[in-house]
Amino acid sequence: MDWFGGERRWRSQKPKRREDAYTPGRKFLLLHILIVLLFAILTIQLVRMQVFQGDDYRAQAQNNRLRGLQVLPMRGLIYDRSYNADRPLVENVANYSAVIVPADLPAKEEAAVFARLESLLDIPAQEMAQRVRERREDGDPYEALVIKDELDRETALILKELSSYLPGVDLQVEARRNYLSGDLTAHILGYVGRISAEEYADLRDEGYILNDRLGKTGIELVYEDILRGEPGKKLVEVDASGRQQDVLDSRASQPGQNVVLTIDLELQRMTADVLREFMGASDNAAAVVMDVHTGEILAMVSLPSYDNNLFSETLGQDELDALLNEPGKPLVNHAIAEMYPPGSSFKPITGLAALQEGVATTSTTIVSHGYITVTNEYDPSVVYVFHDWAALGPLDFYGGISWSSDIYFYYLAGGKQDEGFQGLGEERLARYARSFGLGEPTGVSLPGESAGLVPDAKWKERTVGEMWYVGDTYYFGIGQGYLAVTPLQLLDAVVAIANGGELLRPQLVKEIRDCHGNVVATFGKEVRRRLPVDEDYLAVVREAMRQSVSTGVAGSAKVPGVEVAGKTGTAEFGSPQEDGGYETHGWFVGFAPYENPEIAVVVFVQRGGGGQNAAPAAARILDYYFHQRYVAEQEAP
Repeated sequence: MDWFGGERRWRSQKPKRREDAYTPGRKFLLLHILIVLLFAILTIQLVRMQVFQGDDYRAQAQNNRLRGLQVLPMRGLIYDRSYNADRPLVENVANYSAVIVPADLPAKEEAAVFARLESLLDIPAQEMAQRVRERREDGDPYEALVIKDELDRETALILKELSSYLPGVDLQVEARRNYLSGDLTAHILGYVGRISAEEYADLRDEGYILNDRLGKTGIELVYEDILRGEPGKKLVEVDASGRQQDVLDSRASQPGQNVVLTIDLELQRMTADVLREFMGASDNAAAVVMDVHTGEILAMVSLPSYDNNLFSETLGQDELDALLNEPGKPLVNHAIAEMYPPGSSFKPITGLAALQEGVATTSTTIVSHGYITVTNEYDPSVVYVFHDWAALGPLDFYGGISWSSDIYFYYLAGGKQDEGFQGLGEERLARYARSFGLGEPTGVSLPGESAGLVPDAKWKERTVGEMWYVGDTYYFGIGQGYLAVTPLQLLDAVVAIANGGELLRPQLVKEIRDCHGNVVATFGKEVRRRLPVDEDYLAVVREAMRQSVSTGVAGSAKVPGVEVAGKTGTAEFGSPQEDGGYETHGWFVGFAPYENPEIAVVVFVQRGGGGQNAAPAAARILDYYFHQRYVAEQEAP
């Protein structure tokens, strides 16, 4: 019962569980262990960063604050042979570029930066983002990436003013080439362009950087080491956005040296004008003028040409396609890079080989009835007919060259078995052609030179899969068939005839000068070898070439007051036309004055004639050199 008369119920208190009694203590213990583990991890990480990787992190921190930058040198200039310091062929002009340093581009602001640049530079933000990603993956993120080249001055100033809103973006000022002589010397000078990924991989150890420019072709390429100069360096302190704050150390760059060419600019201009006049509707043409004693090239023209300033700027795909697809191939230097059958302009070499080998003498007389017949040695019922350009009658050696008789040189080259006349044969003729430098590059200091082709029986069997016939030797002897030369090769061979037998290396560079105008290197003549021909025979061929101009088929090469010696060539090529004839290339190669040769000239006109196009063009060039050049030099500003 309870105190109020009711019955009281007694219940025992619910016992506490053992684990509940100790829960607060265990929680503190786990927290204590966790804290110890965290501090242990932090300690280990601190030791790893400071002890084991301390040097790496210190270097990264230093890189974030200090930046080593390359100072590009001023590229050397190029002059013609007169070296007028005030009249270079190329100059350096300021070029403004928008660049991004990927390492300085804040990740959270990338999209905003690209958006601002898109409206300013008219470049899609996605394109910029992609290029930045590629630089981070494949290149040095601290190396500036050119986003847009050749900014106009107004855009450059706006970019500079907005620099505080464009972290990681900078305005870069560098030199760009401006070719003052343009298409007149484009094939000689070449051009400078941005370094490619492949070029950078090869040249990075030589001090080139990803945004560098270097020579791509012509003298700019061949003399890159001389024109480039020595890059400098500077150590700068930058802020968090990569902005330069202070220059801590620097080493000045050394400007490139200047290249003085052997080219006479006014002669070059006149040669181009004359060649353009006489090439007519031809797709291409070439002419070269050379000093016969030194091998110096005084003029080298290839038409059509192109404006090499296009490649100093950003060339559009449409412009590039137009250059690549033009039938005349303006990017090709036809004077050295393409090879053609020389036609009758090769006959002096066949003649010299015949004289030296005793196949002919100056009195060897052959009658041209306008054609000869040759019976197939395996099938007498088959008779081949080989034509001359006319029935020229009896001709001695001088008449054979001066009247350019094909029949005469069929005999000298391949003989006439039924008459007992033994010719040179293909092996000896090929050996002499090669001794004159055909079938190998001349060594001129320009890239892309062709070696040409001197055929023989082994070459034909290996390449064509056929045996060599006497008809092949006939065509070889008159500069047709498989024989192919460049205009410069043919000129170099005739220069050797003119100077008494020295085969020279053509020279395009006269001297190197430093930035103060002092001569630091000169280039004299280089004799590749002597011709395996007696001087007496060279004199005979020189006289025959003189007669070719004075009384023979090359009369259109005459120059009043100057005795010219030369040889025309009208070389057939391509497939037969409806009338059975062929299209022709026109050639003239010769030298003057005859008694004391000074210069030699070659003119090539595609789809032209030797006497109709090439020879009169050569006459105009020679007339200018001997009669008008000095007047032009005096009148030049």
